[in-house]
Amino acid sequence: MSVRIVTGTGTGVGKTIITAALAAVAADSGQRVAVVKPAQTGVTPEESGDINEVSRLSQIDDLYELQRFPDPLAPETAARVRGITPLSRKQLTSAIKAIEEEHDQVIVEGAGGLLVRFDEVGTTIADLAEDLSGEVDTEVIVVADAALGTLNHTALTIEALESRKLHCAGVVIGSWPLEPDLACRTNLVDLETVIGDPISGAMLANASRLSVANFLAAATSSLSPALGGRFDAADFIQTFQIRRVP
Repeated sequence: MSVRIVTGTGTGVGKTIITAALAAVAADSGQRVAVVKPAQTGVTPEESGDINEVSRLSQIDDLYELQRFPDPLAPETAARVRGITPLSRKQLTSAIKAIEEEHDQVIVEGAGGLLVRFDEVGTTIADLAEDLSGEVDTEVIVVADAALGTLNHTALTIEALESRKLHCAGVVIGSWPLEPDLACRTNLVDLETVIGDPISGAMLANASRLSVANFLAAATSSLSPALGGRFDAADFIQTFQIRRVP
């Protein structure tokens, strides 16, 4: 796989942690890996962004943040309120393609959900995936929440991918709570129905606090074999199976 696009069912679902996990297991297998953030928002020039967190956890040093806006808004909005001209669809795609040519795998972390706008003409991470898939092997990994509401958000994201004929390589729960409630546990089964396949992983909450070695172990156990790990959805679901509510 040349390019993996990591998108979310919304904001704050754990995209950065899953990006780091994918990077860590790929690098551990000997691949030349790069991580690209097309647009970072909500971070000043002096602050650490998502790629810094990815680097800390995965120890990847081929990192590319293509543009940054200080306000915590969608990229297009964050650029507009500051009077900044964002990079165009062609510029973003060309930059990612150039990076891909020098690596075995490029992991691209989006901003928020699949259809969040990057510029004034409405470019989205889905558009970048479409452009890249015409030139290199490209797949999309969806990071979902575990809690109530995730079924609808995930279904909408999968439907949008299918309408564009983009390959979804799997749905991963970005932050599995240490004490999952009834909704989280039943969502494990219901997500499989929504997706049409088992989930492709689940990262435990607070994984960002782990050491580098422990994070690699967690990443390996939290991603399916297709994503480089050894996560088994059936075993995971069995652990939290709900037979009857008392």
